[in-house]
Amino acid sequence: MHNHNNNDNDDNNNHHQQQIPNQNNHKPSVLPKRIILVRHGESQGNLDPSAYTTTPDHKISLTPQGITQARIAGARIRHVISSTSSTDWRVYFYVSPYARTRSTLREIGRSFSKHRLLGVREECRIREQDFGNFQVQERINALKETRQRFGRFFFRFPDGESAADVFDRVSSFLESLWRDIDMNRLNHDPSNDLNLIIVSHGLASRVFLMKWFKWTVEQFDLLNNFGNGEFRVMQLGSGGEYSLAVHHTDREMHEWGLSPDMIADQKWRAHATKGAWHDQGPLSLDTFFDHLHDSDNEDNDDQTNS
Repeated sequence: MHNHNNNDNDDNNNHHQQQIPNQNNHKPSVLPKRIILVRHGESQGNLDPSAYTTTPDHKISLTPQGITQARIAGARIRHVISSTSSTDWRVYFYVSPYARTRSTLREIGRSFSKHRLLGVREECRIREQDFGNFQVQERINALKETRQRFGRFFFRFPDGESAADVFDRVSSFLESLWRDIDMNRLNHDPSNDLNLIIVSHGLASRVFLMKWFKWTVEQFDLLNNFGNGEFRVMQLGSGGEYSLAVHHTDREMHEWGLSPDMIADQKWRAHATKGAWHDQGPLSLDTFFDHLHDSDNEDNDDQTNS
């Protein structure tokens, strides 16, 4: 089994038909062709924030509109998968334990037959950001204003979490996800296209993308939240890297808040070979240094010292 510490896609983005050795008696596994992130449909809390004052966050249910959104999302996701996959494709779901995500999962599942489903797993680490227990709306509104001044990623709600806290648990989930694939815990036949569908929340999904693509905090702050029932498709490109640009357009990515450099990186990933390094990617040297010499020589050292 590979060591996957801090290597979300560096050591794993082989082409999806390449088999991954495993140490159990199951069939060898392959990388998923797609990883699809879905936000739950409209909830009672989205419609009326005062619901959080009397109902625990994890028990907030979908509205009728949210149920419709989830069903539409399921039909659209099925179309994405079936229109560009081999005849024999399968899906595996990970779902947040909250009532609204589980309900969204059930509605999405209406678009798939039992034959297509490999399984589903409830995963607590992709739950909603914790804002505390019962939420007094006036206090939450004031705290969200403070968050804007402090910084969206690092601000921690009293008795709750920051986005940085969510990042840590989503990172842990990613480690487990790769072990599931490496050890073929999903019992996936490598001759079938595998699609992972993660039914979660807006912040958790954005943090997932941030971790995967190694976006900086500044780049995370640019991102807009997913709409209710919206999804993002990370698909293997021709060279074995996952990219949003395989399925989505430049316009879509721009509307989601990706900067031109971030969009260019996604387009590069759509065709990049595994192990290639993009010197203009999100973690290029220019992101962190305002001036670097092109060569290492004494003249440059003298100029720096002077």
